Amino acid sequence: MDLQVITTVVAGLLLAVAVVGTIVPVLPGSLLAIGTLLAWAWIIGSPAAWWCAGIGMALALAGFSASAVLTGRNMKQQKIPRGSIALGIALAVVGMFVIPVLGLFLGFALGLVLGEFARRKDFGAALAASGSALKAMGWGVLVEFGAAALASSIWMIGVIAHFMTR
Repeated sequence: MDLQVITTVVAGLLLAVAVVGTIVPVLPGSLLAIGTLLAWAWIIGSPAAWWCAGIGMALALAGFSASAVLTGRNMKQQKIPRGSIALGIALAVVGMFVIPVLGLFLGFALGLVLGEFARRKDFGAALAASGSALKAMGWGVLVEFGAAALASSIWMIGVIAHFMTR
């Protein structure tokens, strides 16, 4: 089998993991997509590979950045301190082992609400601030997922263009 075919198959599998990784935080996401696209273009070396990988990397980076900005900006607007976020992360790790897959999300949400309740002493306000932050995180995940999926689609166009002109 040709090195380019093997590289393309491995890149496709890694991009699938990257797209799923934007939703399941245990797996690598956008950063894996960027690295995979760069390595694929480097090994393939054709102009089509470089163009499509460049566009795909820009999309994945934009999705990664948008996710961070959406989430971070909302956390600042809600005045959620790092302590509440740290408690959310700690309970997310515990939840990941207690309830596979969903425990990560449920643990983070519970930790965020508990951290905010301890700080605000008002359950309604804690729930509202946490809910808004979780909604922003959901939008961030959706944007990052869409960008990674689009980057993978652009990569597929590059695969077709490369192997058609070969």
